[in-house]
Amino acid sequence: MRHNKHLSSLLLALCMLLCGCGSATTQPGSGSPTRAMSGDSASYAAPPFAASQFHEDLAEGADDTRIDLSAVSEGYVAVSVKSDKRLKFQVLKEGEAYNYDLASDGTPSIYPLQCGNGRYTFRVMENTTENKYAQIYITERDVVLLDEFQPFLRPSDYASYTADSACVRKAAELAEGCGSALDVVGAVYEFVCQTVRYDSDKAASVKSGYLPSPDETLQTCKGICFDYAALAAAMLRSQGIPTKLIFGYVAPDDLYHAWNMFYTEESGWITVSFEVGGEEWTRMDLTFSAAGAPAEFVGDGSHYLDLYSY
Repeated sequence: MRHNKHLSSLLLALCMLLCGCGSATTQPGSGSPTRAMSGDSASYAAPPFAASQFHEDLAEGADDTRIDLSAVSEGYVAVSVKSDKRLKFQVLKEGEAYNYDLASDGTPSIYPLQCGNGRYTFRVMENTTENKYAQIYITERDVVLLDEFQPFLRPSDYASYTADSACVRKAAELAEGCGSALDVVGAVYEFVCQTVRYDSDKAASVKSGYLPSPDETLQTCKGICFDYAALAAAMLRSQGIPTKLIFGYVAPDDLYHAWNMFYTEESGWITVSFEVGGEEWTRMDLTFSAAGAPAEFVGDGSHYLDLYSY
């Protein structure tokens, strides 16, 4: 855990480097952030909020199974199912498979289409015996995204927020004093590192299928790696900065872990825990820089193996 030893110098270096970022930037996504001019100063202006929702009137299906494919070009699929059994939702594309636990009470879920353009298969599976599931509905769709960043600019079950969420309001507040997208990343990074502490008790007891609430993490000021990554994703996405939530393994003991990758078109900086490069996805692992994260839960921050993106 590196926070106590390195955070002060890290933030000082971050502020010094970010102060030198002065060029305008155009971000991908549903809109283009601009640099709003006020006198001699420039400030970051986020694009319109990119939402995601379940459209009941546009959904297809049978009986109590409804799948909304009306917004696949915007990078997500929505599904609602009612059943008295456990459910799973499967998203397949060219050998890649994502399997999700699905609510059985009809509560809509939003999932990203993170595998890019192409032919997708969507399957609703119902539990039969023990760990076995049988297909109860299947449909396919050719997906052409508005751009490759769409799945990582919007809310989903893995990074759940709305335009009125507290974490979104906080992100907008932090962005007010920023001159670029990279400044916003730095402000969110500093805020989360200084505000949220690692919850070792939760890490030791969390169960499979857990989904975080970014607003709850903001309120309680504590969480596990999934909470850190979801909060960062919600805050940055709400400001028009494409952000992936990644699951995979880290050294030395192949610990299962969650972190972020964000995208800007600006040249960047290098810190203890993450590196920013120009015009490329960049790894950001807030857990290693935040207070109180023990190595038994987050490894040593080296040799990342990315498995799943959300």
